[in-house]
Amino acid sequence: MSEQVVLVTGSTSGIGEATARRFARDGATVVFNSRASTEVGEALARATPGSHYVRADIAVADDCRALVAQVLDRCGRLDVLVNNAGTTRVIDHRDLASASIDVWREIFEVNVFGTWQLSVAAMEALRATRGSIVNVTSIAGLRPTGSSIPYAASKAALNHLTALLAKAVGPEVRVNAVAPGLVDTPWTADWDAQRRFVSTHAPLRRSGAPEDVADVIVALATTSYVTGQVVVVDGGLTLSS
Repeated sequence: MSEQVVLVTGSTSGIGEATARRFARDGATVVFNSRASTEVGEALARATPGSHYVRADIAVADDCRALVAQVLDRCGRLDVLVNNAGTTRVIDHRDLASASIDVWREIFEVNVFGTWQLSVAAMEALRATRGSIVNVTSIAGLRPTGSSIPYAASKAALNHLTALLAKAVGPEVRVNAVAPGLVDTPWTADWDAQRRFVSTHAPLRRSGAPEDVADVIVALATTSYVTGQVVVVDGGLTLSS
């Protein structure tokens, strides 16, 4: 990937950081991104040869256009877009009142609308390189689980968006997704009960590491005959529950 340019949103921690580091290790020029963790992002870019950091909030359309413009200005091209940035609220599924319309809007603005508008903003550049998009969704979009109903619904929408977009923009651009199960990140650091459940019920008997998901993202970005697919990365949990 020595001549490839990869943009990974939400890449200052967790799956996004592991993915950006993996692409960089494979020789790509990587653009780190976050909405708020500017100092961390700049430090990661300094520590990763040939990399850059651009602050942008993907929920803001102008930020999406500016992000793509900065990538092209600094790197001259864009080959891979990893839509990793996301948000959630932890709300018991039975607590319907707490899942207010404001919560739905907040989650969909990032997870669905942000992914859409950044993908559209990047499409011309990706068509020019016959590039690819990899969306980071969740098994919560495939089964009735997840940190909240609005979050799970947003990931289900993103799964279907992946297939629709792949059909619309091929053959120039491929679009795929990964759907992780429980992954050990700062976001899930205190999810001890869920971790015990996964270690008991999943065939591989452990929760995932960010690098496990990064491996699949890189594979989807570099495999030329796969598009419109949502690949589950959950240690087999969905086979047993």
